[in-house]
Amino acid sequence: MTTNDSAGQPAKPRLNLPFVGIPTFGKRPYVADWGQIDADIAVLGAPFDLGTQYRSGARFGPRAIREASTLFSFGLGGAYDHEDDCTYLPETVRIVDLGDADMVHTDTGTSHDNIRDGVRAILDAGALPVVLGGDHSVNIPCIDAFEGHGDIHIFQIDAHLDFVDVRHGVRFGHGNCLRRAAEKPYVTGQTQVGIRNVSSTARDGYEAAREMGSDILSVRQMRKLGAEAVIDRIPKGARVYVTIDIDGFCPSIAPGTGTPSHGGFLYYEVLEMLQALAQRHEVVGMDLVEVAPDYDHTGNTATLAAQILLNFMGFIFHARSERA
Repeated sequence: MTTNDSAGQPAKPRLNLPFVGIPTFGKRPYVADWGQIDADIAVLGAPFDLGTQYRSGARFGPRAIREASTLFSFGLGGAYDHEDDCTYLPETVRIVDLGDADMVHTDTGTSHDNIRDGVRAILDAGALPVVLGGDHSVNIPCIDAFEGHGDIHIFQIDAHLDFVDVRHGVRFGHGNCLRRAAEKPYVTGQTQVGIRNVSSTARDGYEAAREMGSDILSVRQMRKLGAEAVIDRIPKGARVYVTIDIDGFCPSIAPGTGTPSHGGFLYYEVLEMLQALAQRHEVVGMDLVEVAPDYDHTGNTATLAAQILLNFMGFIFHARSERA
């Protein structure tokens, strides 16, 4: 971006460092009118955390992830990766930030409806929806939005199965999301990776998940198989929606979450699964949830979230260009 000086001569380009300006996601353009989305990727915040059963705070996740994402916004025309010898997210990949879906405090139904409407607007515009949570219950309206948009397979990275049917009368909390998804006729199956240790789901939940089409892998099982073998388990030709709970990572690198669980993934384990997924399947949407920044004053958890999302976006659109 350049400006003219008082004499009409071109001034020096603005440096626009990460700590300057308004922190939209990746410092990409803000689009307030959801009826005017013209982009390849549209980012939507879902700052809802009334579905949590333990520590709240994920409502501040979208804001923290956006701010962290400015670290990767130097405007270099994309991100060159010397290992892959390619430039990810060149300027030809158009990314916009739609701001946040409107939240109504104490009203789960209305808040979820607003998230669903935002994701539908993105899909209707032909863009890839990227949703910043919020607790994992925001995945419920994200999946609802795909009704009428073809069959999908869900790839979940998480410490918890999130397959509770009803507990204490609650059907739409952050422990119910994958169960609600499995009930959809257009969800053809689920691959749930990272599930471990003391869990929020009882044995009957695991049995129900497998009966309803889930392939469940722990962190240790994933490490034995390797990233590519895990992705090989997803049916060929599946259109895949990805949901990433930040507690799928080890809290040694991602402590800023409401329900941390030790023994989780490290950065490259997740990155390599996502890269293999993008190379072999059409990715139709994603959400990243459960970042609760007040539990991590270093900001590392939000930075991890932003870095994973930007890399994954790059993988998806590079793979699309290669296939084209």
